[in-house]
Amino acid sequence: MSTSLEVVAVGARTPVGYTAESSAAAVRAGISRYAEYPFADARGEPVVIASDGNLDPALEGRNRLLPLLESALGEVEAKLGPDALLRSRLSVLLSCPEARPGFSEEDAAWLVDAVEARYRGRHTGTRVVLAGRGHAGALRAVEQALRECADGGDHLFLVAGADSYLHTETFLWLEQARRFAQPGVRGGFTPGEGAACLALMSAGTRRRLGLSGLAVVRGAHTARERQLRDSSTGSLGVGMTQAVEGVVSGLKLPDEGADDLYTDLNGERYRSEEWGFVVLRTPSVWKSADYRAPSTCWGDVGAASGALGGVLAVRAFARG
Repeated sequence: MSTSLEVVAVGARTPVGYTAESSAAAVRAGISRYAEYPFADARGEPVVIASDGNLDPALEGRNRLLPLLESALGEVEAKLGPDALLRSRLSVLLSCPEARPGFSEEDAAWLVDAVEARYRGRHTGTRVVLAGRGHAGALRAVEQALRECADGGDHLFLVAGADSYLHTETFLWLEQARRFAQPGVRGGFTPGEGAACLALMSAGTRRRLGLSGLAVVRGAHTARERQLRDSSTGSLGVGMTQAVEGVVSGLKLPDEGADDLYTDLNGERYRSEEWGFVVLRTPSVWKSADYRAPSTCWGDVGAASGALGGVLAVRAFARG
């Protein structure tokens, strides 16, 4: 994909920070918000999760997602200023959880409606699209933005992802599948929550609006994994390998290989094994096999993962 976009603002709301800057600083410092939560596991013991300290523990599911998402969107809007929003073709490309106990297709539609209501009357013609689902959802939204900007219009894309596993039905589902990190569960993960937003536009639009560029998106690529976690062989990373090979197709390797990698590895064994296969198949892409796994700070953040990874990369560039 030869088209490129520039990042002009970022926003985030996570268990370790209420802005992009504070969240990234906390991850750099290795700060973790793992703590007991008022929900008992099968042994009657409180579970450990990563949660937003300013949200009422009584809130669940979509009612937690919306304030997280609105916080990240509001941060980006404030950084851009009203002029940039009014003088652009505004598209909000959302990433939300895949359907699961505690989050339904109806909840996804409700979230889209809530974001549309946020812009109704403020920015005429704003388009809100559910562009992706699950861990790769925000990256799929970036991929869509790259395709759509090819027409040369004055697009402003807000790629926003939000997720929260904090719902009684979701906890029970994870427990039954032995995926909730608890004593006696091998390879479970710690549920988290968060939201992030990346403001993207072409270099020409950025210059016209007098904004500063924070980073350039050279490419985005997604692929579908056919051998899932519960298949007889487990995942061998075929889909992820295709995604990696697609996203670096416009780079000059190994000179333009990746210096730093932010990943959604969360402690589940299959994810680590999958990643190992990908590294072995794509050695020229990586200047180092090291990676950063921010789930150790804010838990598994699901559909917010791609956008939050983008925030961490942009803040790393900002600090040189």
